[in-house]
Amino acid sequence: MSARMLRLATNSIALAARSARFAGRHAAHRPAQISAAISKNLKRWASSTTPHSTASDPAEAEALDCLEQGTLKLEEGDVQAAKALYQRSVEIKKTASSLFNLGVTHYHLKEFDEAIKAWKESIALQPSSPDAHTNLASAYIISPVSRPDLALHHLRIAASLAPEDPEIAFNLAAVLEACGRLEEALEQYKRSKEYGVERAAMHIRNVSAKILGQRMAAAEKESKTES
Repeated sequence: MSARMLRLATNSIALAARSARFAGRHAAHRPAQISAAISKNLKRWASSTTPHSTASDPAEAEALDCLEQGTLKLEEGDVQAAKALYQRSVEIKKTASSLFNLGVTHYHLKEFDEAIKAWKESIALQPSSPDAHTNLASAYIISPVSRPDLALHHLRIAASLAPEDPEIAFNLAAVLEACGRLEEALEQYKRSKEYGVERAAMHIRNVSAKILGQRMAAAEKESKTES
């Protein structure tokens, strides 16, 4: 399985820092059939809102500083300190980046309801972020009351926003497979492999075998009915 990180957003561009992109390392509450398959990756984090963002007033400057300091703390592994700084940034000025990163800290602390809330607010401000949709999907899967239907919804959006992202395709395939939507899962596993996720090959074989088994069982049932 992959070892990517939660994506935080730096200047609206995901950093190459890796952690646990899709609900993998804290999978105690995820249905077993999903946890066995999905990628262990969240998407990364963000350190500011735009490549050329400037603070026009002291409050905005403080919000940006808290965002940057929070990211430094997160990189150091101090999740609680990062959370406090991101929360302060959000209190001063809500931005998609500060809410996104706040969600990352909630997720790491297994505060899944809070992570979901933060990422939904981030998406409201920046609907075109595939990272936010992917992370939100992971939270829906790993939360105590798993919602694969909502995870599918946001993974489909993420896939439409980043159609060549192999990990999004892999995670979408895994949830589709767990929901019994094997033909769609097979298509997404193939896309994932095409874009470089080698472990998808095993899942392609497994899902293909499941589909074949279903077809054989259906044919046998039809044969018995006719006779």
